[in-house]
Amino acid sequence: MTPAADPPADSLAPPIRSDVLIVGAGPVGLFAAFEAGVIGLSCQIVDALDKIGGQCTELYPDKPIYDIPAIPSCTARDLVERLMTQCKPFDVPIHLDQRVESVEQRDDGRWTVRTGRGLVFDVAAIMLAAGNGAFVPQKLTLPEALPLESRHVHYSVPRVADFAGKTVVVAGGGDSALDWALALRKVARRVTLVHRRSGFSAADSSVASMRRAVEAGEMDFVVGAITGLSVQGDALKALTLRHIEGETQLETEHLVALYGLVADLGPIAQWGLTIHGGRVDVDTSNYESSRPGIFAVGDIANYPNKQKLILSGFHEASLALRKAYSYAYPEKKRVHIHSSYDAKLAEKVAAAG
Repeated sequence: MTPAADPPADSLAPPIRSDVLIVGAGPVGLFAAFEAGVIGLSCQIVDALDKIGGQCTELYPDKPIYDIPAIPSCTARDLVERLMTQCKPFDVPIHLDQRVESVEQRDDGRWTVRTGRGLVFDVAAIMLAAGNGAFVPQKLTLPEALPLESRHVHYSVPRVADFAGKTVVVAGGGDSALDWALALRKVARRVTLVHRRSGFSAADSSVASMRRAVEAGEMDFVVGAITGLSVQGDALKALTLRHIEGETQLETEHLVALYGLVADLGPIAQWGLTIHGGRVDVDTSNYESSRPGIFAVGDIANYPNKQKLILSGFHEASLALRKAYSYAYPEKKRVHIHSSYDAKLAEKVAAAG
């Protein structure tokens, strides 16, 4: 199960026909692809990001996750790798850097789905597993920041090891900023946490851990707002900080700015779905939206007592796909088989290694 090689946007390739289109390649979308295969549905996955894993690997790839059933602890990166292995028997194509722009239901009940880069899908059902929708980090507004992005100015931490032996400033006051400052202090030469005030929006336990690390001399904390970047050649050399006493310079090789994300449903908001608070309302018997044939699972789904947990998304996807089956094969009655007794599934898993 690897990313698909998509045709050029101006090609005249025929629509890609499948039973289900899964929008989102995060953990819930990947598990949904496996479940689709188990019950006999073909599927395709699209994601607006350029890599698999969704918000988990974009925001906290190396943070431990403790509430996945039967896995005492794993990182987000590990979880995605395990899910990819689980999906392997069904060889589901994944189309990355493809944002779904429009959906249109045809007279035959099937859907035509188009992406911004020219892909067209012909599907019986659509499953939204898009987390909080399209999202982007809040970036520095300083003009000198843009040329340094991904080299010296970062808005996520794909790999902790990339900062080994470096001086690093982490900016922000939320959970992500404090957690990454604490994690990076173990590999970086020096880590400084910068926040515009002495109070934090992070969990009390994270704040307490940070203050203990500062008292132990393992990292630094400075109150101030970043107002400028000092660049030499094409490398970051220092930050200008404004605080109550005036301005100071703080030398650093890397800046990790973690000011949070701006979430946006994007084109999904124009699909005629019932939406509240930026999430799609669903029927909890099958997680179908107000438009029959379009389902929402994971963080993007909205219903009473909704819990934003990965394991909840797995459950939602499983029930949604069983309803989607009736759209793909209205003439068939699906017979439930426990996976332990599913000979065909066992053969596929064995063949996949």
